[in-house]
Amino acid sequence: MENQKQNTAPPGFGPVAAQYFTGTAWLKMRVTSDDVTNCAIGEVIFEAGCRNNWHTHPSNQILIVTEGVGYYQAEGSPIQEIKVGDIINVLPGVKHWHGATPNGRFTHYAVGINTEKGIVDWLEPVTEEQYDNFK
Repeated sequence: MENQKQNTAPPGFGPVAAQYFTGTAWLKMRVTSDDVTNCAIGEVIFEAGCRNNWHTHPSNQILIVTEGVGYYQAEGSPIQEIKVGDIINVLPGVKHWHGATPNGRFTHYAVGINTEKGIVDWLEPVTEEQYDNFK
């Protein structure tokens, strides 16, 4: 799906909260937390060039790449290219962002554990200069 861009949500997906993303992304919740299950799993599709804001989580977030090639960056570290099958375990409190490369769509499952501690603390957008810093 390189260089393809969708302007409408894929079946079962809805738009993400635009104030926390640069570009177009879609979300489908696969598991929602409740009184029994303290875990949430969302499938997120990022269109080419889309990324989320810097953010942290009060507990681990596990990213499982299922389609395309994306970027992941923890504050103070270089951007990592992540591909299908890669799994990133983001530790509590680590400031980070993730999203698609400029060249194509990227999809991952975002697994939030221990949701009773909270889900996400959104921070500032990733600048163009930061995003374009992949080496």
